Amino acid sequence: MEIIELLAKDWQGYLLPFRYTAYEYYDVNIARNDSDFNVHFTKKPLDKPYEKMPNDDEKLFRPWWENVQAWGIVEDGKLLAAIETAVEEWNNRLIITELWVDDSIRRQGIAKRLMDKAMGRARAENRRAVMLETQSCNAPAIEFYLNYGFALMGFDACAYQNNDIERKEVRMEFGILLK
Repeated sequence: MEIIELLAKDWQGYLLPFRYTAYEYYDVNIARNDSDFNVHFTKKPLDKPYEKMPNDDEKLFRPWWENVQAWGIVEDGKLLAAIETAVEEWNNRLIITELWVDDSIRRQGIAKRLMDKAMGRARAENRRAVMLETQSCNAPAIEFYLNYGFALMGFDACAYQNNDIERKEVRMEFGILLK
């Protein structure tokens, strides 16, 4: 399956049909005393599987991203996988804004090949880091990112709602430092 560049004129606004099932999540525990903060992410089983279903949020070439480039696999006019990257010029980082692979072709190394495209762009443009975000309930994605070489860089305990920790959906930011 050939990976091609996806052009904004053809793919802007394309809705990526994200879906996954997770059986584990990363529980976030934040503790503070007089001299320090302690934050722990502990992988735990979910009481019931978490089913992420497609919604209107994951579209290609959103207008607020800078200098967007995307690649994907297209067969018979149907998008089967995609990665989208954008640039944060102010701090010289490449952001992976979307990474999606259709259920029918998962576990074939396609996500790694797409990630390699993003890393190639970052190196060619001499970016200092590559960053992305996912949710603590997306254990399959977290495992993929860690295996690829990403490290936890930060988190936001109220990015989506004020009860993200309780909902087991904390924004986790991962990165690879290139310089």
